[in-house]
Amino acid sequence: MDTTNDQHAISTVIAALVEAWRLHDADAYGELFTADATYTTYLGTHYRGRSDITESHRTLFSGFVKGTRLADEILDIRFFGPDTAVVTGRGDTYRGKQPKKLSKVQTYTMVREADGRWRIAAFHNTKSKPLMENISFKVAPGLVPAAQQ
Repeated sequence: MDTTNDQHAISTVIAALVEAWRLHDADAYGELFTADATYTTYLGTHYRGRSDITESHRTLFSGFVKGTRLADEILDIRFFGPDTAVVTGRGDTYRGKQPKKLSKVQTYTMVREADGRWRIAAFHNTKSKPLMENISFKVAPGLVPAAQQ
């Protein structure tokens, strides 16, 4: 199965997410999610549905994250059939210069909807704890992922 076009389409969705954040456009941001999407923040807050995601970001863009930008780096795209993919990446919000190391690990479940567009059906954001991770690797070397050995 050649997934080149789908990988590009999915990358375009993530780029549109970054652009919507830059513009602080909650409607454009929310449009990238399915109507029944779930969104879990690194704080553990769980939103359900495009409307909930859009309105929470409308609040964020006018408050806590006002003036921030979003950085996102795709690490991996895995397909589970022709219309479902899981995207693993790193991301962060920032002011000023983009950080060299992104502090969050993100998972997107993407689906191709009936209109042919890829959208985010589920998003989960986890705060990276590199110090704790390194300590756990030293104490229990079997925890080091194969890709990092």
